[in-house]
Amino acid sequence: MTLHEEEVAEELSDGVMVTYPSRVRVVAGRFFRSRQGVAGFVVLVVMFVLAFAGPLFSRWSYTDKDFTAFLQPPSSSHWFGTLQTGADVYALTLRGMQKSLVVGLLAALVSTALAAVVGAFAGYFLGWTDRVLSWMTDLLLVLPGFLILAIMSPLFESGQWPLFVLMLALFLWMVTSKIVRGMTISLKEREFIQAARYMGVPPARIVFRHVIPNLASLLIVDATLNVSAAILTETSLSYFGFGIQPPDVSFGTLIADGSKTATYAPWTFWFVAGLLVVTVLAVNLMGDALRDAFDPAAKR
Repeated sequence: MTLHEEEVAEELSDGVMVTYPSRVRVVAGRFFRSRQGVAGFVVLVVMFVLAFAGPLFSRWSYTDKDFTAFLQPPSSSHWFGTLQTGADVYALTLRGMQKSLVVGLLAALVSTALAAVVGAFAGYFLGWTDRVLSWMTDLLLVLPGFLILAIMSPLFESGQWPLFVLMLALFLWMVTSKIVRGMTISLKEREFIQAARYMGVPPARIVFRHVIPNLASLLIVDATLNVSAAILTETSLSYFGFGIQPPDVSFGTLIADGSKTATYAPWTFWFVAGLLVVTVLAVNLMGDALRDAFDPAAKR
């Protein structure tokens, strides 16, 4: 049964129709019965709304400077205060949250998709395909990803943050790929896979139409947890100047700037640091709830 299987109706001997809910409805029901899952989902939605709709309610842009308010505390004019340059902390923080959320989501989706394809092909075909893909996976596992991204940081300037997303995703998929490979080896011996093979369905179509959809529970949970991993990795790289490059901002660049004045102007640091903690915590709560929803036995 795949994740997208529809509801099935069965007629009993007495003529009563019994409808069995699809797996999507079952998993969704378990997820929304979880307090931590609902809390994480609500908080994450609020973070997205705040990041993308919040700037509409402020008269300051993240590129504006108020030359009459240098390093001023929060006020009715500047809700989160200002920096030493006169920049509005509220506008900068929301712009940084936008970039970090987008980078985290895209990197998680790309890395999970890459793990699914590489792991499924390696486990299904085995032989030389498995050896080549496993060698590539092992090579990326031993490479120092942080150092490589730091060396490539000059390429991320001039708005080339999509390249940064791709490079970040390149170092997030290997462990999941190995898990997918092992599950695919077991899954390929199932009857419906054997039937598709005997019917002459091309191997690539079997992988994309039957193998990967039956691993959806693992991949969805992995993608959710990879969002927080990608956000934290991006924040760390940007903190040291190797991630998102000026004039754009992210959580990492704002924390790096705010840490210099955090002791005597805490509003330059604690607003963005607090939003980072809340965002990552919400994603992790959702990931844990999704894992329990797909596999309730794991919780016990």
